[in-house]
Amino acid sequence: MAEPKEDDFLDDIDAAEADEYAEEMAEIDEEELELDQLRAERDQYKDRFMRALADAENARKRSDKDRREAENYGGSKLARDMLPVYDNLKRALEAATDEQREVSGPLLEGVELTMRELLNVFKKHGIEVIAPEVGDRFDPQHHQAMFEAPVPGTKAGDIIQVAAEGFMLHDRLLRPAQVGVSSTPAG
Repeated sequence: MAEPKEDDFLDDIDAAEADEYAEEMAEIDEEELELDQLRAERDQYKDRFMRALADAENARKRSDKDRREAENYGGSKLARDMLPVYDNLKRALEAATDEQREVSGPLLEGVELTMRELLNVFKKHGIEVIAPEVGDRFDPQHHQAMFEAPVPGTKAGDIIQVAAEGFMLHDRLLRPAQVGVSSTPAG
């Protein structure tokens, strides 16, 4: 029988240490792998959370904007329906002659007061009158050309008649001013 060599004993210790080291490394690799998976899962949940947070913030901003628009422009249909009332009161006051003013003074005064009150309500709700004058330049952003005619002494694009005043609701056009516009004068 062969005698065990002293080196065999050391080889056995080295092999045992190597096996133990390999087992520890395998265990560490499994833990690292599990830790990497947990980190990836954490990052995925963090990403989802950040996206949900951004969505919630965007929804809040959108609802604030919608609420402000509803406050400012929610009554635009009613305001648009009140414009003929303004037009009729204005026509009634313009049509009254001096003789009618003497006879029906209190009645016309009541119409004037009603007109003033209507303008105060318009102002309170952000409705402004667009009142172009004859000779002003035509602005397609605020005016609607009802007709075009060559008029001596005017330039093309000058307002020659105002048929109806226009109105703005805050920064939006509620109704354009209806005007007649000068074309290039016949010469």
